Amino acid sequence: MVKILITGGAGFIPSSLADKLLQDENNYVVLVDNLLTGNTANIPKHKNCKFIKCDANNYAELSAIMTAHGFDYVFHYAAVVGVQRTLQNPVMVLDDIKGIENILSLSKNTGVKRIFYSSSSEVYGEPVTLPQNEYTTPLNSRLPYAVVKNIGEAYCRSYHQEFGLDYTIFRFFNTYGPKQSQDFVMSKFLNAALNNKDITVYGDGLQTRTFCYIDDNLDACLTTFNNDAYKNDVYNIGNDDIITIKQLAETIIELTNSKSKIIHLPPLKEGDMTKRQPDISKMKELLNRDLLPYRDGIKKVINAWKI
Repeated sequence: MVKILITGGAGFIPSSLADKLLQDENNYVVLVDNLLTGNTANIPKHKNCKFIKCDANNYAELSAIMTAHGFDYVFHYAAVVGVQRTLQNPVMVLDDIKGIENILSLSKNTGVKRIFYSSSSEVYGEPVTLPQNEYTTPLNSRLPYAVVKNIGEAYCRSYHQEFGLDYTIFRFFNTYGPKQSQDFVMSKFLNAALNNKDITVYGDGLQTRTFCYIDDNLDACLTTFNNDAYKNDVYNIGNDDIITIKQLAETIIELTNSKSKIIHLPPLKEGDMTKRQPDISKMKELLNRDLLPYRDGIKKVINAWKI
């Protein structure tokens, strides 16, 4: 039995990862979450899955769990998320550094074979070149959320150098799917459109983004896990098909046949990068297939929400 810990396990991406891991009967998965933004409805109902309410930033709580189970692998996905939440609660965001340190220290001491760390496209800040490459694009954001993710990456590299603890860093770009909460642009726009409510866009809406469907994200992560790929390395996980925020709102209104109107709000003072596009050469090489276009992904979410 392979024992796997997923922190932030009641969240959208971590719980979806658990669903996939549990398809292999040889995997035993423990999910921990403090339920700040996680939802217990996301937790898989499976005989090989256990949920424990726990704050990864609390060493005593986490230590008891990791010592008792002796995990083989850890996916550290726990973090304060959401643009507005991270901007309004910077000290809470910085507190996540404790969780990173706890996970790495306890993994080193309890025999964990490899850490999979969820970093973010936010570490790149405002891009100087597109697409954003893992090795050549500067990590230049000073926002607390991005700084914490960057510190987490440094912790992974440092623990490998000093203690031989293996890691893989996933730099996630916008990922969406049926289980995503309303804290994120795709689900927020979809929910508004399905209820014929106004869709609010910051500024002129010409900010460019890319959107990765959850199955593509999970396939990349699990192929890395199962094939022992990109060990002690970092790579972008996302989609490289660019769309403006305004175009996203218009597409969602079209696909939902909604009566919603697009309302422009003043631009955010910080945190809303003008452009974002990952270099996903590594991901494409790993998956060796096409990624789901955003229009098809939006349709899948709409159909799932109607069930």
